[in-house]
Amino acid sequence: MRLVGLTGGIASGKSTVSNLFKDAGVPVVDADVVARNVVQKGTGGWKKIVKAFGDEILLDNGEIDRARLGQIVFSDPSKRQLLNRLLAPHISSGIFWEIAKLWMKGCKVIVLDIPLLFETKMDRWTNPVIVVWVNPETQIERLINRINAQLALDWKKSEADIVIDNSGSLDDTKQQFQEVLRKVSEPLTWKECLRSRDSLISVVMCTAVGVLLAQKNLL
Repeated sequence: MRLVGLTGGIASGKSTVSNLFKDAGVPVVDADVVARNVVQKGTGGWKKIVKAFGDEILLDNGEIDRARLGQIVFSDPSKRQLLNRLLAPHISSGIFWEIAKLWMKGCKVIVLDIPLLFETKMDRWTNPVIVVWVNPETQIERLINRINAQLALDWKKSEADIVIDNSGSLDDTKQQFQEVLRKVSEPLTWKECLRSRDSLISVVMCTAVGVLLAQKNLL
């Protein structure tokens, strides 16, 4: 099984590339979706947030007011770090659960769409790592007034195995994507094969046959 890391910065166009993978039939685990799920009302993540930030961040229906919580954490770095510490275990577990479900389906290539791939150290589980890069001028144009609370995009670019330059047109990005798709779809290495479901099944079957033959010889 190949776990492909996909990351970028705000306004870099990462979501565009993520959708291109989906359109190409490659399963994508979206960390943002997982993060939303782990803070739904009544979950462990929800309880931790309410305990740390109080009922003032709740809507009338009991769900978390994301806009209010966002104002709090983006204006206070210490509270943003607290939120990350509280949710990191739940998000990581959610991501690995999604991977496990796709693994059970026999998927050989899975893309992990994680904005904070390097910051959460999850890049160590992925190979290759794809960073969707964009030049600063284009990023600022796209960004408008949004706040970038992630690591510098140029640094992420330096850490990447594959870089998609999203500074140009959508057609340019699609052309680069086709080359990336070709690379991540190459035959699995022997290490990746060992992590696949088919390999595990083969090992189990061979072991079972070996045990049966051994028992037959003993009779």
